[in-house]
Amino acid sequence: MSGGSVATGDRSSATSYNVTGAAPDPRHAELLDAVRSLRRALPDPPGRSAEDSALDLELAEAEAEITQTGSAAAGRLSRLLGGVRGWLGGQGAAVGAVASATAVVQGIAQLMT
Repeated sequence: MSGGSVATGDRSSATSYNVTGAAPDPRHAELLDAVRSLRRALPDPPGRSAEDSALDLELAEAEAEITQTGSAAAGRLSRLLGGVRGWLGGQGAAVGAVASATAVVQGIAQLMT
């Protein structure tokens, strides 16, 4: 059996505690905040470029992974780092978005050392 609760017998009882998601460690929590800030700083969908949309997808996947597991795998961090760096170098991003992207890069760097 995987998950759930079972009780058998006349006087038995079953208690089930369910937890969804995992609490990220402090470094992943900081990265999660930075990822969310960068997603908010991206242009709204009608005005997004293809690069903005690709970055938002990477950010959304990282956000989901950290929220669900409490961390992000090394492969995810590498892809996200490449995506953020490429996005920063490929366009004249708004000042707020650059600051958010810098926070994401710094968060990833701390996790990869």
